[in-house]
Amino acid sequence: MLPLLGADDAVVAFFAGVADLDATNPADYLLEDGVRLASGARLEQFARAGSGDAFCFVGEGGEERPVVYVSLDGEAGLLALGLPELVRLCLVAPWWRDALGRTAGELKRVVGEYREDAPDLDRLRDRAAQALGIDPAGLPSEATVLAGLAELSGGPVAEACLVVGYGGEALDPLFDAAQIDQPSDTQWVPGLQSPT
Repeated sequence: MLPLLGADDAVVAFFAGVADLDATNPADYLLEDGVRLASGARLEQFARAGSGDAFCFVGEGGEERPVVYVSLDGEAGLLALGLPELVRLCLVAPWWRDALGRTAGELKRVVGEYREDAPDLDRLRDRAAQALGIDPAGLPSEATVLAGLAELSGGPVAEACLVVGYGGEALDPLFDAAQIDQPSDTQWVPGLQSPT
């Protein structure tokens, strides 16, 4: 899946253009000096956000490895248990960074802003999903992916994925599970997620 994230035009248009996950030149991505996992396990950057923030695999292996996000603002957190889970998160809620601590009404405004910036978001998302071999109609709901994010942030895998900076100090948590508003499935926004 990773090669498609960086090479397929439809996938790049959505992930780099809408979800702010650019995997077009992974060999060029380097973490800041001293940023590492507290456990000593491998931390491998494979994509970046426009801000320079990093998407990284944890440990050894392939795309099934946990994925952490490392912000240049000194925050880090577990996003997914493998690249396929991260892809679903980004397809369903490309605004996941802005979901933290927001009420359902505030989240609707965030979604509205994404729609203004990318009026063809549905088409881009569906084309990217299909290019990755994912049926857009089978995507989970926004509530499901945000609940998964909340569960991960407080679980044992998140503790094992603690990221430290140059001085050996733990980076601040990217988010607290209690901050993630988990809208009910009845609040889904048509065209952006499946109401399952």
